[in-house]
Amino acid sequence: MSQRARVRQHSRSRSAARVRRAAVALPLVCGLLLTGTACGGKEKKNNAGAGAEATPTNSAERQKFAKTRFVANAGLASGAAYQWIIKPYRNGAFKKGANGRTSALIKAGLAGTFSYNRFKAAINNAKGDPTLAKAVAPLTSGVDSLKGLTTKFRKGEAGDSDANSFDKVIGSVKDAGKSAGAPVTDQVPSYSDIQKG
Repeated sequence: MSQRARVRQHSRSRSAARVRRAAVALPLVCGLLLTGTACGGKEKKNNAGAGAEATPTNSAERQKFAKTRFVANAGLASGAAYQWIIKPYRNGAFKKGANGRTSALIKAGLAGTFSYNRFKAAINNAKGDPTLAKAVAPLTSGVDSLKGLTTKFRKGEAGDSDANSFDKVIGSVKDAGKSAGAPVTDQVPSYSDIQKG
């Protein structure tokens, strides 16, 4: 065997040894990294959870957070209801024989559930601000009435009065927010968001 051939063979065997070491080391390193990340992630999650649950230090901060959360939740609720319930209803998408009726009704049912959950959260948020709490207190029964409408939309049993009920609740929530210094504007969530409820 020539000197050159020996050098090539030695070089190949060294390369093969490196590959074997890497093949063994890579899973070990990844395992350590994942374990470290999982442990660190858990610790960070606990710390983040503590921060997320931090209580505002004074009543002005509590009221500001209450209004901000109310506006965010009510905006998402009204945006979803308008996009997938009110607008399709006004365009005749729920009428028997309409193109895409089944899809429109399914989306309306999902949006109804999403809107109901966000409106409930908004009413709960409002409790942190006395003025806002007083303004939205009369709306609780109206929001509660929306729960049963989502099933009617999914089954294709929803009518004019059902779509109008959503519209009326949206208007009432917006009026209450405006009167308490927390104006609500529609924020349309993504379709994947309404699928999560």
